[in-house]
Amino acid sequence: MIMPRLILSIVLLFAGLFIFISATIGVNRFKKPLNRMHAAAMGDTLGLFLILLSLVVWRGLSFVSLKMAIVLVFFWLASPVSGHIIAQMEATTNEELGEIEVLKDDETV
Repeated sequence: MIMPRLILSIVLLFAGLFIFISATIGVNRFKKPLNRMHAAAMGDTLGLFLILLSLVVWRGLSFVSLKMAIVLVFFWLASPVSGHIIAQMEATTNEELGEIEVLKDDETV
């Protein structure tokens, strides 16, 4: 007999894999670097969350699950910050993007 916890874990795992595959297709289909980066960042964040959640459900509440949750929190804190820094660098250095207004810290809209 298949356990409900195993079924939920498999469903979450396949959902995470679907998100990763969709993000990969998005990265390859988009033309502009910022669009590609957005697809990659969204896919990484949601895909990793679903796959790690799948592993936590399959493993149950344990010390290993706590370590996976800590990895997830670190990734969720670091990934958007690094993506924002890379996007800001791309917006300020790529002349093909057109006219983009970048505000400094002391400026107001």
